[in-house]
Amino acid sequence: MKLGVYNAILHDRPLPEALKVIADLGLTGIEINTGGFLPAVHVPTMDQILESDAARDDYLALFEGTGVSIAGLNCNGNPLHPKREIGEKHAEDIRRSIRLAHRLGQKRVVTMSGLPGGEPGATTVNWVVNAWNSAALDVLDYQWGVAADFWRETDRLAADHDVKVALELHPQNIVFNTADVYKLIELTGATHVGVELDASHLFWQQMDPVAVVRELGPLVFQAAAKDVRVNTGNAALYGVLDNSFRRLSPDENRTNLGGDEWANEWPKKSAWDFVALGRGHDTAFWTEFLRALHEVDPDMLVNIEHEDVSLGRIEGLQVAAQVLLDADAALSASLNPTA
Repeated sequence: MKLGVYNAILHDRPLPEALKVIADLGLTGIEINTGGFLPAVHVPTMDQILESDAARDDYLALFEGTGVSIAGLNCNGNPLHPKREIGEKHAEDIRRSIRLAHRLGQKRVVTMSGLPGGEPGATTVNWVVNAWNSAALDVLDYQWGVAADFWRETDRLAADHDVKVALELHPQNIVFNTADVYKLIELTGATHVGVELDASHLFWQQMDPVAVVRELGPLVFQAAAKDVRVNTGNAALYGVLDNSFRRLSPDENRTNLGGDEWANEWPKKSAWDFVALGRGHDTAFWTEFLRALHEVDPDMLVNIEHEDVSLGRIEGLQVAAQVLLDADAALSASLNPTA
């Protein structure tokens, strides 16, 4: 398998230093953020790369001799957001990332399907998770119409550039489970839109990532290695859809999500937490996860995403990398028992 790191956790240092961190972990790929919720810290010359062969070649030269190569682009955001300053920017970031991937010889762009408002003229998103009433289905009908129009057009752009767009099955998005993936493909006829299989968001939804990989098969284009620990005592009391988040004030360190929207503080008594690989599910699980991905594509790009707040940037990557490398070694041994 081709194992690497999603670079957002290394945005605190220049690209050459980030590449050294990844190489020292024994990994060979870097998934590079190119917009959306986060700035494109490690591609400051993006606009020049899109226009100039020299700028492109200068950028690619940064990776030569490092042992680390680009392993897809990432522009997670909400391209369907009803506020134009968010939705239109994130949509353009996706289009630009597709063009950039083509320029850099990349075949994968990771993003999210997005989420509109609940009706025309809305200014906030509306995530329907349990459509037991007819009004909720009315909202979904409207949202799927918006999503289908956008992704039908984006699929054509991706096909024109020989790039596949991999959607993370993330909360507060129109596509967040297996049925939604099939629905989007059915509505759009897309050939270049599929899934980035991030196991973490499946865990807390009580989905089985291995089963999902095998169900979706060739619709899985890329994968993220991120774990979740369910805190059973809290989950028993609050459930996994707990909304005990705290709004951060302007004088606190907070992450902008576009326009005037910001990430909130995670619940203190959380039902579940993002953790480094191995702190929620053991190496044996990750071996089977890699096995399922290998069945789809032996050259699948699998990149660590570090969001374990109890571990430092490098410490968390070290913990995750060791588990991922051990799982990959176990997979290789099982596939080649006489080697």
